[in-house]
Amino acid sequence: MQTIDIVVIVVYLLCSAWLGLRLSGKQHNLKDYFIGNRQLPWWAVCLSVVATETSALTVISIPGVAYLGDVTFLQVAVGYLIGRVVVAFVLLPRYYRGEMTTAYAYLGLRFGRGMQSTASVTFLFTRLLADGVRLFAAAIPMKIVLDSFGLEASYFVIVAIMGVITVLYTLIGGIRAVVWVDVLQMGLYAIGGVVALAVVMNSIDVNFLAVAAAEGKTRFLDLTSNPISEPYAALTALLGGALLSTASHGADQIIVQRLLACRNVRDAQKAVIASGVVVFLQFALFLTVGLALYSYFDGASIDRLGLANSDELFPMFVVEGIPAGLAGLILAGIMAAAMSTLSSSLSALSSSTMADLYEKFSRRHLDDAQALRLSRLFTLGWGLMFIIAAAMFTGTDNPVVELGLSVASITYGGLLGAFFLGLWVRRARQLDATVAFGVAVATMASLFLFAPELIGFTWYTAIGTTITLGVGFLLSLRHRHIAPRVQSEDSPSSSSGGKGRL
Repeated sequence: MQTIDIVVIVVYLLCSAWLGLRLSGKQHNLKDYFIGNRQLPWWAVCLSVVATETSALTVISIPGVAYLGDVTFLQVAVGYLIGRVVVAFVLLPRYYRGEMTTAYAYLGLRFGRGMQSTASVTFLFTRLLADGVRLFAAAIPMKIVLDSFGLEASYFVIVAIMGVITVLYTLIGGIRAVVWVDVLQMGLYAIGGVVALAVVMNSIDVNFLAVAAAEGKTRFLDLTSNPISEPYAALTALLGGALLSTASHGADQIIVQRLLACRNVRDAQKAVIASGVVVFLQFALFLTVGLALYSYFDGASIDRLGLANSDELFPMFVVEGIPAGLAGLILAGIMAAAMSTLSSSLSALSSSTMADLYEKFSRRHLDDAQALRLSRLFTLGWGLMFIIAAAMFTGTDNPVVELGLSVASITYGGLLGAFFLGLWVRRARQLDATVAFGVAVATMASLFLFAPELIGFTWYTAIGTTITLGVGFLLSLRHRHIAPRVQSEDSPSSSSGGKGRL
């Protein structure tokens, strides 16, 4: 690493803050701040969705997955695309029909304020932990870089610097700043992946794909592994990926908020489906980097390379094998991936706190200026919480991409099951949904904490969804009369059911 690499990284950080503020525009009310007054183009939303869900985990961890194993992770990406189609045609029309600004407003309309708040609080807590992992992941390569310069910076200091800059442009610029900076950041880390692959290919004198094929690393479909315990068995990966994507893109506010910023439901549908294609190509790129690194390092084990785990493999190559200047560009791309996810989370957490909690329980009436100021305070508060959460992680035995997905999946099944319960079980009431949701989350948390080796993380969402639907359906049998469907936005009581001032 050379001084120019540090200069590139610093310039990137400054430009991110400046661009976020420059592109944000003026916000006059909460609809401007949280969903850009629904005036954002679908292609920008599409790229923002990809940048949001990719994070530093993909850039850092996916090459290591291919290095140690094969490319069966792509099966999950195929499942992601299937899940997005479900979101596009089942859930998005309902969100737009009700002029909602959070994913959980639907649950408020269908079941009541209690279920909406329960889902929102669960989202806040889980997102804090899952994205704490993502932010920590971005600190891994930066620590390697600083250590190479003799600067013994802690993970906390690195996380704090990235966090403060991200909070700055999210706090002031709102969702417009988040989306447009996401577009630029995604382009940066995609270019970084292409540059890394080109450098590896130029550094080896063998056909890395032929070497990988001879070692069985180009296998795409896994039809032989145990579908229960192995997360990348074909059935597990496709079904688990589809349900995970349905939950993350249809019931998680971090993605739904972006989709609600499109001009209409048709644009939102194009954005979410196209994002699935882009994600597949992105996974393929970084898995290919991992296959190339296998030839670059002559298939050496992680221990032989002197690394703690596979997540350090790609960062080490960037530090030692990439020419000066380009290394800084790739590391900036890794930081860009982390910051895009963090900014998206901050905006989503702030909007959910405001719309699903504060406005539902506070008796205060705020004008637009007061509401906007309070929302920015929520953004600042969550930013500080993210920095603290990321500092809690100091390492992991498994690839951080799997840890991040596992943490998020603890509640995804319960959330998705609650949405399907509202759509398919007309008898279900608020207590039924809340109890079923609680049972599902408690079950998945127990599996994650006490028996993670028994069931692959790609099953978490499917199991949670099944538990919520099953328990909710059984509880609904207590009711003689069929509960009403979602109230229309014109009904007298809809204003108190979750639509809110946004």
